[in-house]
Amino acid sequence: MSEEKAKELFEQLKQGVINFDEDMVRDAANTVVAEGISAVDAVFKGLVPGMEHVGELYEQQEYFVPELLMSADAMYAGLDILRPHMERTDLGVTGVVVMGVVQGDVHDIGKNIVKMMFDVAGFEVHDLGRDVPLEVFVEEQLRTDADLVCLSAMMTTTMVGMKEIIKQIKAKNPNAKVMIGGAPVTEDIAEKFGADGFAEDASNALKDAINMLTTLRKLRDEAESA
Repeated sequence: MSEEKAKELFEQLKQGVINFDEDMVRDAANTVVAEGISAVDAVFKGLVPGMEHVGELYEQQEYFVPELLMSADAMYAGLDILRPHMERTDLGVTGVVVMGVVQGDVHDIGKNIVKMMFDVAGFEVHDLGRDVPLEVFVEEQLRTDADLVCLSAMMTTTMVGMKEIIKQIKAKNPNAKVMIGGAPVTEDIAEKFGADGFAEDASNALKDAINMLTTLRKLRDEAESA
């Protein structure tokens, strides 16, 4: 199938999610599978951009919770079809991830999109949900020996709690990587708080996570061979 046709299908997946049209999403996803197009590309160039745009519409108060839920249903309708055709090795690295929204904050749209991307990329995800107490992040990282902890906050008042979480995780396990994200988070804040990275959006979160885990794997291999 031509690249043009593939792009057309990706756009159908995106628009189907935005317009909560489950039938459109299913039809496009089934065509992707039937034509042998990369299921990974279909997810990351179709479903995910669609859900990211829905998140933007929600933040702009053009969409509200009912629309958000219907869009999510459409996304998962496509994901159910595409997931079995995704190769976990396509992205080159996997790991264990703990994620959640910090205490006092219940805004979990971004976190849920990032979770979906980690899921389909083959990561083992431990989702703590929203309004998560500081100590729970630390305990869960130790319990799972997670390679990566992802902290999310959408408010400046709750974002400040990230600094203490990072401090405690690093004290218990210096090798664990911590990524932070959310509307008020910037690169400067990530550096100030001691995070290993920050995510401007879901796509960057996955890319940064893969880079961090690749580095971590190399360090571990070097330590074992020394």
